[in-house]
Amino acid sequence: MFTGIIEELGRIERIDRTTDAARFTIRAPLVVADAGHGDSISVSGVCLTVVDRTPDTFTADVMAQTLSMSTLDAAVAGQPVNLERAALVGGRLGGHIVQGHIDGTSTVLGVIPGDAWSVLRFSLSPDLAPLVTNKGSIAIDGVSLTVSNISPAGEPDQWFEVSLIPETLTATTLGQAAAGDHVNIETDILARHVERMLALADAATQRSAS
Repeated sequence: MFTGIIEELGRIERIDRTTDAARFTIRAPLVVADAGHGDSISVSGVCLTVVDRTPDTFTADVMAQTLSMSTLDAAVAGQPVNLERAALVGGRLGGHIVQGHIDGTSTVLGVIPGDAWSVLRFSLSPDLAPLVTNKGSIAIDGVSLTVSNISPAGEPDQWFEVSLIPETLTATTLGQAAAGDHVNIETDILARHVERMLALADAATQRSAS
């Protein structure tokens, strides 16, 4: 479990790919300082398991399903990534509950710079649109953010916006985001549970009617 508060900007050192998986080696002096074998680390929003480590790097295996659902499939050596260790029980929850189980990817539609912040607009697929609401929480590449604006329900191409303060722009990869970039998206866990409950209730109603 994570909070979406990024601890370190790491860098992908090496990617060893096979037909249905990949092994990532990531430089991350801070987050590996107390990491052990089997620990979880969020890499740009994707929860990965440490299988090996050095004083400055850790290695994790990424399976085919994770590659197909995330931006890690197109990752390259030298690329920066947002990193966060698993949350400590009893600590402050600075962001929101983030599982590291992403729902898919989104595309940056535009960046509007301001004097002290930037507004980023992202695409929203039809299956994820019901799970995102104005003023709700969302994780983008592992960063806990609040939705600041969202498209009307009747608009055919759904989108949402977030407003980023200078700290977020400098401490995460989102500060370098540009139109056309792809990011990992994790919607709020409560919204996912509500969607599932409604789907089951609707299915039960249909069975009763038939």
